[in-house]
Amino acid sequence: MKNPKIIYILIGVFCLCAIIAGIYAQFFVSEADKPSIIVPTFNTEEGSSKTELTQDELKEQFSSLLNNQFEKGDYDTTNIQRINPDKDIVYATANLQRSKENYEMNVCLPGVNITGDVVGNFNNITQKIFANKASEIINDKDIERTIYNVTYEAFINGDILSVVISSNLKEGNNPQRVMIQTYNYNLSTGKKVEAQELISQKNIIQSDCQKKINDTIKNAQEQAQTLVQEGYQVYNRDLTSSIYQLANLTTYFLGPNGSLYIIFAYGNQNYTSEMDIILYE
Repeated sequence: MKNPKIIYILIGVFCLCAIIAGIYAQFFVSEADKPSIIVPTFNTEEGSSKTELTQDELKEQFSSLLNNQFEKGDYDTTNIQRINPDKDIVYATANLQRSKENYEMNVCLPGVNITGDVVGNFNNITQKIFANKASEIINDKDIERTIYNVTYEAFINGDILSVVISSNLKEGNNPQRVMIQTYNYNLSTGKKVEAQELISQKNIIQSDCQKKINDTIKNAQEQAQTLVQEGYQVYNRDLTSSIYQLANLTTYFLGPNGSLYIIFAYGNQNYTSEMDIILYE
């Protein structure tokens, strides 16, 4: 066995050298020459190192936004001309919770309480798509077993009022159907806000946005085809459809903190709950 004294001496010499090296580095080595520790940074810009949410995560996040509330922050709405002066500019015009032998219903419908033709058209669409369906279910004595739920959320970002409504419908043996409608209104100009305006407002390059949409839809279709090969029935996307062009976007809104959601809700036209979501935070 080696002499313990020699071991202690070696340890002491090593510690002394380490202390001297540390003092030298502290006072004589420049910052540029010191080794750096690389800490990864994350941001929400496309191409960053942040992992983007999967479609399942985006759908779950989107669903969590819908709480039948109006998130206006500190925006002053007192000078906005209203249809009903006693109500806020967005409020629940109908709240139906019913459970019958042939149907279950939980429907909360918003109304945009602002005068003018643009908002009038918004409310007419809500009536036609969502309210009339509720009335149809209630009045149809021979209806097959049906479950119908409708939720909404409204947001103000800058001068932009956004309202999003989502319904979940299950009729008899038909596939579950999810329909989504959005309204975007400029409170200063009194005009409908188009998708390309919101894209420009967020300083998103249109060609980049179009590519992101195309890539998202392509990936979703490839995954769908994989499921088809395994024997599942899935919604088939038409990659050549004009609905994916920026000029033809219909379902979009500004959510919390100005996050831009672009949604392709295929249940708006078909019996399916399938959708694709593009998010810019």
